[in-house]
Amino acid sequence: MLEDVLYVDLTNMKHYVRRREDLFSEYLGGTGVAVQLLKEEIDPKVDPLSPENVIVMAIGVLTGIYPAASKLVAMFKSPLTGNLGESHAGGRAAISLRMSGFGAIVIKGASRTPIYLSIHDGRVEFKDASSLWGVRSSLTIGKVLREREPWPGLRSIMRIGRAGERMVRYASVILETYRHFGRLGLGAVLGSKKLKAVVLGGRSSVEVKDMRGYRAVYREIFEECLRSEATRKYHDLGTAENVLPLNEIGGLPTRNLSSARFEGAEDISGESFAERSLARRVACAHCPIACIHIAFIRERHPKEKYFYTMRYVGYDYEPIYALGSMLGVSDMDGLLRLIEETDILGLDAISSGVALAWATEAFKRGIVGREETIVEPDWGNWEAYLKMLEFIVEQPNEFYESLARGTEEAAKRYGGLEFSLTFGGNEMPGYHTGPGAHIGYLIGLRHSHLDNAGYSLDQRYLGKNYPDPERLVDELVEEESWRQVLTSLVLCLFVRGIYKPEVVLRALKPLGIEMDENELKELGRRIYREKLELKKMMGFDPSELRIPRRIFEVESPHGLLSEEYMREALEKWSRAHS
Repeated sequence: MLEDVLYVDLTNMKHYVRRREDLFSEYLGGTGVAVQLLKEEIDPKVDPLSPENVIVMAIGVLTGIYPAASKLVAMFKSPLTGNLGESHAGGRAAISLRMSGFGAIVIKGASRTPIYLSIHDGRVEFKDASSLWGVRSSLTIGKVLREREPWPGLRSIMRIGRAGERMVRYASVILETYRHFGRLGLGAVLGSKKLKAVVLGGRSSVEVKDMRGYRAVYREIFEECLRSEATRKYHDLGTAENVLPLNEIGGLPTRNLSSARFEGAEDISGESFAERSLARRVACAHCPIACIHIAFIRERHPKEKYFYTMRYVGYDYEPIYALGSMLGVSDMDGLLRLIEETDILGLDAISSGVALAWATEAFKRGIVGREETIVEPDWGNWEAYLKMLEFIVEQPNEFYESLARGTEEAAKRYGGLEFSLTFGGNEMPGYHTGPGAHIGYLIGLRHSHLDNAGYSLDQRYLGKNYPDPERLVDELVEEESWRQVLTSLVLCLFVRGIYKPEVVLRALKPLGIEMDENELKELGRRIYREKLELKKMMGFDPSELRIPRRIFEVESPHGLLSEEYMREALEKWSRAHS
């Protein structure tokens, strides 16, 4: 049942189930339910890497019923920011959780030895993972668990790599090889709990009250997913389609944002990937769009003349930006190897690329030397960056120990904070499009571009009068509040243009959920307020937000940004949400 919440105690190897109809009827699932469960279970002042940190994973009422309700929401205290952590992953995880018989999982405590959880059809098993701990590649872990666990084709396998074991603060969790809980260090939290993996599966059924009404709404949404120009671009080129347009308007961060245009953009564009390296497209479960793009790496056998190996790597805009333009890498094969390495090690690609970009500039300025970096980082030298990714995980010296704690921590220790591109402690996403993007990173409750789409707002106002700071903040908060509804329903944000309020209401009705548009939007505002309250309980203080100096030094599509404008916008938001 969706309303069943599974509570797992790793310390005592126990579990129990509670029916929480109250939460799912009020908050619809996903983000809304996760906020409430985390508030119930966590001490807000807890050390993120202690056993007392809590992980909540939740799905929504549309999961397994309507197209693109394909995300699993994870919420926890982030070891990177020391504040609220929230990450969303696609693949099969959401539907697999529902088919396993639960709407949410709450994971508490920590095991003394490495384990993994196997959850199938309401059954929970704690299994030994000692032989999997220390294996270099997270991809190998997936292969092993596919052999061990039931329900092939129906299950989800989420696991950490060496980065999670070593508690790199931006370690990711890999799902189905090509999907991730990427941002804010969920992998490190799992590593601190000695939880190597979670396997979900089962064959539970899903009930719909009004089958005739459901079929009509389903058909409409499904066909719109196929017809929409917005979703078509995600199918054709994926998010990598963004590279050339952003480069053209001067919004593509390059070489640690020393520029916003990259002369090698054409070589790593979505179009070039499609022409030279695209192997296939993959869709998340119950989604017709197939936006996941998989490239191939072809390597000659070191000894045999006509023998080659083929490996497959998923690519998106954000890793192309972070490990490509941000590092001055225009070699497609080199870029694919960097993306592959972050997956093997279990690192967030965005944070890794921004950390390496800061380290490169610090090296070039003489702030750090070869004694710290071991290799000589240089823009475009992907071979050096491959080694540095390994050093971030293995932490052979104090410099890499600091870098593994995040770019901001390393910059505070070694200097260079003025060109450290972090927002609320989280490394910068790939948009230098104007004030909306950067204010959005700062006030977004995850400090992410996906919180409120400030980058989209910037592009909408190109060639027009830009809004004053108060109006800008109002627009960002309004968008982020509505996105709380979408992420509570665990809808992929790529279909936000399809799931408009009136469509969401019609989709809910056959499930027996009656609301009007005002109630739906007020729910989003309430979740926004409650999430912000939880952040503040964890120590978030808007007055301590640092605006990176670099963003004022490089022209955006709206020209050089005004520090006065940015600070006024922050002040307006702080006063409105104090």
